[in-house]
Amino acid sequence: MLIYVVEDDTDIRELETYALKNSGYEVQSFAESKSFFKACIAEKPHLVILDVMLPDFDGLSVLEKLRKDAATKTIPVILVTAKGSEMDKVKGLDMGADDYITKPFSVLELISRVRAILRRCTFDDKQEVITLGGIVFDDSKHIVTSDGKVCALTYKEYELLKYLLKNKGMALTRENIILNVWGYDFEGESRTVDMHITTLRQKLGSCGNLIKTVRNVGYKAGE
Repeated sequence: MLIYVVEDDTDIRELETYALKNSGYEVQSFAESKSFFKACIAEKPHLVILDVMLPDFDGLSVLEKLRKDAATKTIPVILVTAKGSEMDKVKGLDMGADDYITKPFSVLELISRVRAILRRCTFDDKQEVITLGGIVFDDSKHIVTSDGKVCALTYKEYELLKYLLKNKGMALTRENIILNVWGYDFEGESRTVDMHITTLRQKLGSCGNLIKTVRNVGYKAGE
């Protein structure tokens, strides 16, 4: 599997590259975003490890550009953030990052997170349409409709609905939702899930009531 490392610090970039290659991955590394984007056009990677602080184009802007491009929007991204930059983590995850790792980090932690993301993400081109009541979730077109009207969902709202629909009728804990949709764990996790469920229900309109609250557990889609 091909992994792109985008990191301007030479020592960290070389450490990440060495550790990943030793774990059997093919790696290309970049010190800035211009050469990274050029490489993405030539060959799409299976995973990107992206530093938030870059010299030419900050990491969050790089992430935003990746998610807006149809060719790269599904590539898993692990953000690398400075210690204590919680706002960068939260903003990045809401913008579509799959996980984050905080400097300084160990090689074992890096490899563990990479393996977890690659296990969770599939690269099967087969698409599917999932329905529940008046909700039609068309993953092939990346479109969600509620009673025939298109719903404008954020990246995380879309992924949240997808996870709920793929597990229709199952009660999912907040912790389980966090792990499979956000891929991270922090103090405000329950509030984050609740907030996204609230906005998701609002955007689904009359079909919002199909997202059920399971008392003392979490949420589920359908009965």
